[in-house]
Amino acid sequence: MKENKTFEIKTSSYEETVDLGLKFGKTLEKGDVVCLTGDLGTGKTAFTNGLARALGIKEHITSPTFTIVNEYQARLPLYHFDVYRISDPEEMFEIGFDEYMEGDGVTVIEWADLIRDLLPPEFIWVDIGKDKDSPENRRIIQIKFKGKKFDDRMIEL
Repeated sequence: MKENKTFEIKTSSYEETVDLGLKFGKTLEKGDVVCLTGDLGTGKTAFTNGLARALGIKEHITSPTFTIVNEYQARLPLYHFDVYRISDPEEMFEIGFDEYMEGDGVTVIEWADLIRDLLPPEFIWVDIGKDKDSPENRRIIQIKFKGKKFDDRMIEL
């Protein structure tokens, strides 16, 4: 698997994290898989809210912690997974995970590191962490594109 360049962006507020998700979301295409990682409360769902706005979703996005997946219809459908409560990665197939991955939309997976072995060969990895050297509420967001299909789109970001 080819790993492309890593981008690192810092945000200082919820709004800036949403805005980054909005800009990032404008580059997404049908079939893209966005894998989100980071501790509780770092901004995974905030980032997803911006991404959803870019796809044309007007409603506020909440993390599907208990339902595992939420679907939103827009320019491109959004399949928003939260796999925090998955005890066995094989549970993902029981909810049709592979069908979502082959669907007509964009798949966003919070806590994707828990199902790493189930991911397709090409995906976007977004790690959100707190900036420990900053007294403010700053976040460090690292975005890595894995796969040849992203070579041209990295320039857009």
